[in-house]
Amino acid sequence: MKNEILLSAPAKSTSLLKKILFIAAAILLVIFIFAFVYFPNQKEASTSNISVAPVKKEPVAAAPDPNPAEASFSYKEKMDHIINGDSSGKWTAGKTDPLTGAILPYKRIIAFYGNLYSKNMGILGELPKPEVLEKLKAEAKAWEQADTLMQVQPALHYIAVTAQGYPGKGNTYRLRMPFAQIDSVLEMAKQIDAIVFLDVQVGLSTLQDEIPQLEKYLKLPNVHLGIDPEFSMKGGQKPGSVIGSFDAADINYAANYLQKIVKENNLSPKVLVVHRFTQGMVKNYKEIKTSPEVQIVMHMDGWGIPAKKITTYKQFIYREPVEYTGFKLFYKNDTKNNSRMLTPQELLKLKPQPVYIQYQ
Repeated sequence: MKNEILLSAPAKSTSLLKKILFIAAAILLVIFIFAFVYFPNQKEASTSNISVAPVKKEPVAAAPDPNPAEASFSYKEKMDHIINGDSSGKWTAGKTDPLTGAILPYKRIIAFYGNLYSKNMGILGELPKPEVLEKLKAEAKAWEQADTLMQVQPALHYIAVTAQGYPGKGNTYRLRMPFAQIDSVLEMAKQIDAIVFLDVQVGLSTLQDEIPQLEKYLKLPNVHLGIDPEFSMKGGQKPGSVIGSFDAADINYAANYLQKIVKENNLSPKVLVVHRFTQGMVKNYKEIKTSPEVQIVMHMDGWGIPAKKITTYKQFIYREPVEYTGFKLFYKNDTKNNSRMLTPQELLKLKPQPVYIQYQ
């Protein structure tokens, strides 16, 4: 009996071992299947933060320019905006679009006027240069907010030839500024992407003598021209004793000179500003000739109370149209006797709207 027991124990052990081995094999099979089916998916997911080459996608159109004043409005649309509902027929758009790179009528020019040697000739020479530029940027921003359809082009309008109260060399009653001062203005303008106007007060000289002296600057793409009839003393008087004048022939000479420079140097159109605040300052306006290369601005230059300035604009600028219009604001003279400067919102009511605004 004892021997039977001894013989049956190994048999039971063998059977138990087989069961254990079977279970172990089943577990290994499960692990094997799990390793090849589940873990590969886990590896792919874990690489989500690894830098890999992006999937190529079709290009997406860029968002529209938030200030598409120039790009999104045609020449005619701009002119309709500037003409501002005037029904007289005096102010109309040209038959063809301006040449490539033309400033007007796509942008409104906001300019600071003066001379670096004088605090009394305008804001440009009255304040330190950094303050001038900051103040100009503030005025430009005010105009952009007042008329969101017009981009603003800042400008420095520098009196490069100043009329004088004494004869000087050649008995011309004018003084030419040194080129170093003009260079200084160009450097100022560069800091805020401004354009530059060189203004000419001929005294007893002539445009034919003065403009060619500035040719090397006028050949620069960012330099334009202003001419001032007030100090053109054709009767030989001392500047300031009477108000001077330019004839259409004088203005045509300046425009033709600029036109030649534009053509010969493959430049964008130049802007020619002509100051005016009386009837007699500009004679024979109908004979002033326009061209695609030169954009002429007849600029209301008088100071006084708001009503007087608006009347002057209507009498001498609106009634005798040439091409574009301008309007001057005086920080000092317009505010005398408790008066005030006109606001951008008020000037935008004019017909046509001025596209050149000058602060003195």
